[in-house]
Amino acid sequence: MNDRCPAAHPQDPTACVGPVAVSVLDATGAGADGCEHHGARLLASLDGGRVYPLPDAPPGAAIRTFTAADTIRPFCWVKGPRTRPSQLSRAENRARENR
Repeated sequence: MNDRCPAAHPQDPTACVGPVAVSVLDATGAGADGCEHHGARLLASLDGGRVYPLPDAPPGAAIRTFTAADTIRPFCWVKGPRTRPSQLSRAENRARENR
């Protein structure tokens, strides 16, 4: 039984947080609707991804999702060392560039 939103990756063990509120699209326009939590985790794992609020989303849902994704590492549920830029969050990569 799958009681998680469509944006939740099958290997991501976390539960949804809140209602399905955002749509996350990849660079080609394919995407999934999800809770803010899984929407942020999905967005963090995409290059060129975008997030949009669903019509009945709470105010600020897309902004919160976008902001959270900035600090989340791509495929954050995968264990192991993270040293390459593609394995780090966007915030971590900006911090490295500004050293």
